Amino acid sequence: MSTIETIAVLGTGVLGSQIAFQSAYSGKKVVAYDIDDDILVKAKERAHGLAKTYLAEVPGASQSKVDAALANLSFTSDLSVAAADADLVIEAVPEVLSIKQDTFAKLNALAPEKTIFATNSSTLLPSDIAPSSGRADRFLAMHFANRVWQFNTAEIMGTPETSKDSFDAVVACASEIGMVPIPMHKEKAGYVLNSLLVPFLSAAAQLAAGDYADPKDVDNVWRIATGAPIGPFQIYDIVGLNTPYNIMMNGDEGQQELGRWLKENYIDKGRLGMATGHGFYDYTTDDKG
Repeated sequence: MSTIETIAVLGTGVLGSQIAFQSAYSGKKVVAYDIDDDILVKAKERAHGLAKTYLAEVPGASQSKVDAALANLSFTSDLSVAAADADLVIEAVPEVLSIKQDTFAKLNALAPEKTIFATNSSTLLPSDIAPSSGRADRFLAMHFANRVWQFNTAEIMGTPETSKDSFDAVVACASEIGMVPIPMHKEKAGYVLNSLLVPFLSAAAQLAAGDYADPKDVDNVWRIATGAPIGPFQIYDIVGLNTPYNIMMNGDEGQQELGRWLKENYIDKGRLGMATGHGFYDYTTDDKG
């Protein structure tokens, strides 16, 4: 058993909302934070949408269980409220180092001494962020995969300064919220999953951006030749295009060129992925690959 009963989730985008709902569904008290009340309106809609998804897709889910999850989940645009009684804070803000550093610096002044801080960063090392937190011994990374109720891994990675007690508490908490903990022995940008996934998605983007093949055909060949259920551009749409764009723009010149292609051809046209109805595919019709 962990000592973590109350969790604050910072950021209510696609993955942040899933982390918050999954934690609440597993019996934790959860406070979901975002920067303004208009965003929280959408976050509450996402929570109710996830309740329906769990009823349809999660074995053993019932109306009483999802109702209890919604009762365990509260929302605020006041960071001090989110941090006030948190045993664990999980940050799921945009994949930009300066934003994450600023968030944890503010949080450190507001959270109790007991609070452990975790970043859900897709690619950044926790040691890049930990100095801003003011509590390096209680800082680590806890990375979730999209569709957490189905792809339920939690990759947990500390820094050389992370205490064993903090690390072990987060590993235990991951199990308690229905995740399979994947403890990392040392820091590695991209963890296990994204060390495999990011180069794969980048290779797919290079094929489409270079006009070698259309995204649908890239997906088709991957599915047919490997037996995979979905292709790389379907993965892009599930993740949402803003996250890979931010990762690309923090990479080398080749990656930034791919980021500019993604922005010009998709993001600037409002094609942000499955959550908005359009990405590489149109989810408002039957054109879903």
